[in-house]
Amino acid sequence: MPRMHAFELLPDEAGCELVRRDWRALRDAGLPSQLDHRGTTNSPHVTLAAAPAIGEELARAAAGLLAGHLPAAVRTSGLALFGDRRVTLVRLLTVPDAMTRAVLDLRAAVPDVAHLGWLPHVTLARRVEPADVARALAVVTRPDEPLSLTTLRHWDPDAGIVTIL
Repeated sequence: MPRMHAFELLPDEAGCELVRRDWRALRDAGLPSQLDHRGTTNSPHVTLAAAPAIGEELARAAAGLLAGHLPAAVRTSGLALFGDRRVTLVRLLTVPDAMTRAVLDLRAAVPDVAHLGWLPHVTLARRVEPADVARALAVVTRPDEPLSLTTLRHWDPDAGIVTIL
């Protein structure tokens, strides 16, 4: 399976700290955490689209589609679990309608996009064992908070390059 290129939105520094607080809480509880991800590009982000390849023309189009929507005031809006045998724990985001439309337009332009639809979220932990889910949820449960998404980037895993758009 090819490594996936991605368009991602990054929060401002306060938003990064908000997400890293959850990552640290999970790690401190002895649970899986994105803080354990050793990749040099690992940072809190919201994936907009992932595909086997994203060219420069599409990157320019993405920048054009989203430029008028950044920074975006969003809000955390609960937790969700993806998967079954081992799950991914995410914090959902409520995103303005206009930004959602722009992201869906972008996704429609990306050939071979990995997943249909878009569920805005920030990943907190991958590969959580089902027996640990209740404890993981308890560790990161808190009231919803505002978050500002400020930067669009393109991750090219083939070249190992992150480009701010």
